[in-house]
Amino acid sequence: MTTIKPIVLALAVISTPALAQLSKHAGLSGELSLSSGYTSSTSNFNTDANAELADNTQAGQREDGVLVFPLGNLAYTFGQQLDKQVYVGTSREDIAVGTLALELGYKQQLANGTVIDASFLPTIMSGDTWANPFEEGVQRSETDETGTAYRLKFSNIAQSGFSLDTAYADKEIKDERSGQFDTSINSDLLRRDASSIYVKGGFRLPLSRTTFIIPSLTYIQTDADGDAYSNTSVGGELSLFKLINRHQLVLTASYTNRSYDASHPIYNTTRSDDEISLFAAYEYKQFMGWQNLSLVSFAGIGQTDSNIEFYDEDQMIVSLGVNYQF
Repeated sequence: MTTIKPIVLALAVISTPALAQLSKHAGLSGELSLSSGYTSSTSNFNTDANAELADNTQAGQREDGVLVFPLGNLAYTFGQQLDKQVYVGTSREDIAVGTLALELGYKQQLANGTVIDASFLPTIMSGDTWANPFEEGVQRSETDETGTAYRLKFSNIAQSGFSLDTAYADKEIKDERSGQFDTSINSDLLRRDASSIYVKGGFRLPLSRTTFIIPSLTYIQTDADGDAYSNTSVGGELSLFKLINRHQLVLTASYTNRSYDASHPIYNTTRSDDEISLFAAYEYKQFMGWQNLSLVSFAGIGQTDSNIEFYDEDQMIVSLGVNYQF
């Protein structure tokens, strides 16, 4: 759910969303991936950048880096019709469209084809951030950003191709000091602790036996302790899935508009953001002649254009790796 946590830096592996069964066989199944990638990002909230902020009216500094990261999932499928499954890990469906989230969950496939998926995401909101992002001319201190999410999905509802993805998430800043450098500012408006409700609806539309698209709409309502951070997001996404023999490709484009509830006390204007992102994910099956080994690659870019330049961001990743299924 990239819209709950803005862009993702992740490996992508491909999936085809509708299966006759949750798994090809009963018992344990899963996959492991190992990739390396190059990343580049610009953000005033990047704690890898210079801790001293010269000017809080400008966009952040660019930071580049190289990552080596493992991903994977493990599932146990049971039931006479292989219609029940418990799992842990990162979902292929999510990663293929640019979303990375560790999940622990349970799936149940109904007789009409609907798959109900309930899960807990313990780390989706977690990371480091600045305790007071806006303070100039001093070494800003880091603090922990923590949070969890609870998700309920309904996939291929009654074999109609429609799916509904819902979630509730909360976020907490351990040492919140936004705006406290200036006593003339109402820093209470900048408190970032928040809860969010997420709803995404999509439809799988076949174009041929090997090609289909999934258009979707997303709505997020975020209620923050500080009114300047409370907001409503509305977005759209379009994914194209293409299968050519052992080659599988997913292209995803998305746009989101985020409108905030109250004027920002530092910049004296109500914030409004426009986000765009483009992702491409590729998988080549039976890599090097191994039945269960795939070559996987991912490239993505994302940009946030805000009416307050301090919140402008852009991110990019290119990765290459291997994926093993069992």
